[in-house]
Amino acid sequence: MPAGDLTFQGDLLLRILVAAVLGAAIGIEREMHDHPAGTRTHLLVALGSALFTVLSAHGFGGGTGDTTTVDPTRIAAQIVTGIGFLGAGAIIHYGTSVRGLTTAASLWATAAVGLATGAGQYVLAAVTAVIVVVSLGPLNRLVSALRPRAPRSMQMRLELTELDALGRISALFAELRVEMTAIESRRVRKGRYEVDLRLRVPASSGSQAVAQALAALPDVDIVEASDILD
Repeated sequence: MPAGDLTFQGDLLLRILVAAVLGAAIGIEREMHDHPAGTRTHLLVALGSALFTVLSAHGFGGGTGDTTTVDPTRIAAQIVTGIGFLGAGAIIHYGTSVRGLTTAASLWATAAVGLATGAGQYVLAAVTAVIVVVSLGPLNRLVSALRPRAPRSMQMRLELTELDALGRISALFAELRVEMTAIESRRVRKGRYEVDLRLRVPASSGSQAVAQALAALPDVDIVEASDILD
């Protein structure tokens, strides 16, 4: 085999290996978060895409005297369509919610990384793989940190020595921006009233801070307090 042919084959092999490494790097992030499409799936998607691209560009050249026109983009174009079926398998319906969209998108992007690697665009493929990993990991944590936290629901049972204490409680809730969604009161004995509250507590306040503020009010005893999982 001529030395030039060996060099060419080595370059094609390098493309396949780089695609496998980049695909595995993306899959590791998915594996760490227990997604069904993990390291092996992403590695195989990138590997297969790169191999199809290499074959499309270099595997179907005409022989001597063959005037057949070969379109090197035909197989690569079918990869984009075919990967959609694999991505659809990663999408799972849980009642009215849908999970797996991000994993399906990562498979689609991994196929693109494999295509770029198979075409010899190593820098483009590597940069894309890094962006994909960042979008799946660090960027997701950053978005979660910036997203406003939803208010929490809690229920409380109080004992009051007088119902006038409800006015002070309401004023305290207004100061803490706590929404009182339900209230029920009853007299348990002379001079003692039991009040059940259901509250919406902003994340900035916290249920523990609300309980401490209530405990500091005169004529108010906290019988029980607990968070409610929405």
